[in-house]
Amino acid sequence: MAKAISTKAKASTKAVATNGSAKNGALAKSNGTAKNAVPASKPVAVAKATTPNAKKTVSGKSFKTVKMNYGGKEVTVDLTSEYNMKGFSKETIKNWYKLEHLGRRLDDKAALYLKMAKGWSYHAPFAGHDGIQLALGQVFRPSKDFLFPYYRDFLTSLSAGLTPEEIILNGLSKDTDVAGGGRHMSNHFAKPSINVQNVSSCTGNHSQHAAGLARAVKKYKGDEVVYYSGGESACAEGYFYEAIAASDLDKSPVIYVIQNNKFGISVPLEQVSSNLNVSDNFIGFKNLKIIQCDGKDPFDSFRALEEAIKYCKSGKGPAMIHAECDRIGSHSNSDKQDNYRIDEELQAVYRRDPLLQFRYHVLNNKIMTEKEILEVEEENKQAIFEAADKAEAAPKADGNSWREFIFPDPYVTKEQNTEVAIDPNAPKLTFLEGINYALKQEFRRNPNTYMWGQDIGKGGVFNVVKGMPQEFGKDRVFNAAIAEDMIVGTANGFTRYRDDIRVVIEGAEFADYFWPAMEQYIELAHEYWRTRGQNTPNVTLRLASGGYIQGGLYHSQNLEATLATVPGVRIVQPAFADDAIGLMRNCVRSKGPSMFLEPKYLYNFKAAMSPTPPDDFIIPFGKAKVRRKGDDITIVTYGTGVHLSIFAAEELEKEGVSVEIIDLRSIIPWDKETVLEAVKRTGRCIVVHEDRVTAGFGGEISSTINQFAFNYLDAPVLRVGSKDCHVGFAKEYETAVLLNVKDVKEAVLATMKF
Repeated sequence: MAKAISTKAKASTKAVATNGSAKNGALAKSNGTAKNAVPASKPVAVAKATTPNAKKTVSGKSFKTVKMNYGGKEVTVDLTSEYNMKGFSKETIKNWYKLEHLGRRLDDKAALYLKMAKGWSYHAPFAGHDGIQLALGQVFRPSKDFLFPYYRDFLTSLSAGLTPEEIILNGLSKDTDVAGGGRHMSNHFAKPSINVQNVSSCTGNHSQHAAGLARAVKKYKGDEVVYYSGGESACAEGYFYEAIAASDLDKSPVIYVIQNNKFGISVPLEQVSSNLNVSDNFIGFKNLKIIQCDGKDPFDSFRALEEAIKYCKSGKGPAMIHAECDRIGSHSNSDKQDNYRIDEELQAVYRRDPLLQFRYHVLNNKIMTEKEILEVEEENKQAIFEAADKAEAAPKADGNSWREFIFPDPYVTKEQNTEVAIDPNAPKLTFLEGINYALKQEFRRNPNTYMWGQDIGKGGVFNVVKGMPQEFGKDRVFNAAIAEDMIVGTANGFTRYRDDIRVVIEGAEFADYFWPAMEQYIELAHEYWRTRGQNTPNVTLRLASGGYIQGGLYHSQNLEATLATVPGVRIVQPAFADDAIGLMRNCVRSKGPSMFLEPKYLYNFKAAMSPTPPDDFIIPFGKAKVRRKGDDITIVTYGTGVHLSIFAAEELEKEGVSVEIIDLRSIIPWDKETVLEAVKRTGRCIVVHEDRVTAGFGGEISSTINQFAFNYLDAPVLRVGSKDCHVGFAKEYETAVLLNVKDVKEAVLATMKF
């Protein structure tokens, strides 16, 4: 059991008022009639305790069994939880019972909607988790703290401040659903306006966001507390360990609440973990305080949370609450637990139902009379009627609005003409120096800009951020563990603390090592869309990509084609120093995530040098640049391909072929207008990129040309890239596999023969 707290009246804070004046205003009693019937998994009626039977034991603890007259019949209840109400006022206890009962009846209502095929197509019942969920919502301070609930946190969300109507709107996927207007799965409750976060269906990955947000609280010396909530099965995920490791190192104020019902859908915990108490898997983290509690008992859970809050606020580190729960229902509506749980086990779970235990103790301790309990239940019933009527009448989600909230507005657009002239006599910078120059300017411009990644402390593996740790200090520019998923996930969370925060991360030392972070990349991509603009992760990801450095299999990959399939992230790949500066400025200053791909061969490549652009030089996303004018054929390219194409064009000019070269610069979005205009004029086109030909981004470009400029073509559009093979380490392999000038020249000549 959790350590007891003071018996002072503070334990009564944040209880739901019986007149509906506290968090859940929809609790107010209604005398009107409603069309929505409320089902109940157990009859709503008088519960009257009778003579208890002899004491029994479970898990070494003794308990007694009582018979209760409930719903016109006698039921058996095992009093396995303590329900020590000492220090809690009668009003608090009454209100907590009312709230727990409301949650359970709403949970039943959700199942009824499903049976009626009216909505809630995904429903994960919370019964058996009542205590910890009620308590977690009560310690949470709306619009102050930050709460990351998971898909089973029905009562948590209600207790934290969502109204019954808002709960039902989410379940029915209505347009007015405060989580995101039906864009996310039902039973994923959120209310960003009060800091109840909209989280993923990828179970447990919001732990990374909680760790990142708590890092921000720590750095800004805030007094907020960040709460992560999840099941025991998610604790096996690698990214969950990474989150714990990050917050343990940061000593940040985050509380990880683990609701352990010992089942991952149908998989018993004992089959996948040697520790049935999963918190034992984390005892090696020296700054993490682990607290055990009975997740069925709201009073024990509340005390545990109070202890955790006190520890986190002391600055000593994060805390973990391990709450023992039961799963009374199936995992979800798509699961049938009778197929894998024996009846004896289920009957034992039903007998220790937290709601019935709470009801017994409320009556036994004379907190409420039977009449008062019935009045509370009737108020809840009417509140659900009213909420259901309103929610069902709400407009359906507008599927035609799908185009909205894919990207937030950029800092500059093409119409603003911010790509101003550059003094040709200005000091020249290498491609690497240009990135460094831009980053330093942005960090000076906005003191709320941060950077972390592997080897950042020494200036990065390639010295791209050389001098930044020294100039801006380790508080803003610092090393991260070799945990790419954590690097990206914590950046997502960090930016939630303030709108003016910008985070620049080196997603991996080489693009080849970014793959573990793909699930967090996807989270970044749809945060803005999923929440209908309520969360905008302002993160710029840097990746050193491509080959030509004899790097072999894991230092030569190009990821843009894969990354481009995920909507919601801007992707740029400059080929010159001035473009690197102009695009970096737009990436960092714009809202939303951007991927900044750096062809590492160009870092010190002489041809990629350019004069330093003025401070107001900013390149819009989706604006290409014509690198060379020509009349016979158009080459569309980006990154390293730009330089190889220029070299090829210079040779082809001697043979009488006039080549126009378009440098896309932005891959998502890309400049279709400029490309199509050039292709219509020259009648011939090849697409060049360093990535492999098969499934490379060139396929998207050539398809667009065929769709919108087919009648102007005098020859088929050819794609030129690296061979469909891995890049071997020996120089001979690299030379044979990677794109080269000869490949480009031959493709142009082949196209010209048509």
